[in-house]
Amino acid sequence: MKDGVLFKMKDDPRIPILGKFLRRYSLDELPQLFNVVLGEMSLVGPRPLPVRDVEKFAKQHFIREEVLPGVTGLWQVSGRSNITDFEQVVGLDVSYMENWSLWLDLRILFQTVKVVFVKEGAY
Repeated sequence: MKDGVLFKMKDDPRIPILGKFLRRYSLDELPQLFNVVLGEMSLVGPRPLPVRDVEKFAKQHFIREEVLPGVTGLWQVSGRSNITDFEQVVGLDVSYMENWSLWLDLRILFQTVKVVFVKEGAY
């Protein structure tokens, strides 16, 4: 991303064809369901980020670490990889935290299914 916090490359040459297929249909996320069963993650919440990205956080970004990370979240259904401003990502996570409800979780889960099938912002 332009602010240097998140790293994603649309046509990353390091990813093989099978990896691109798995990523395109979000099948690479299925192992996260084990973390949900173990209670380390929830189905919906801010996505966990790699240590290399967390190391670049400013103090105000750590608010997203106050809740269990999720397999999907408001960021994923609001644009996924098409959102390139980390402050916008944090804003979506904080908005989710401030407005949490069972209805919001259900809405995000249903929208996630749609986003995955349409392959919107997946790379």
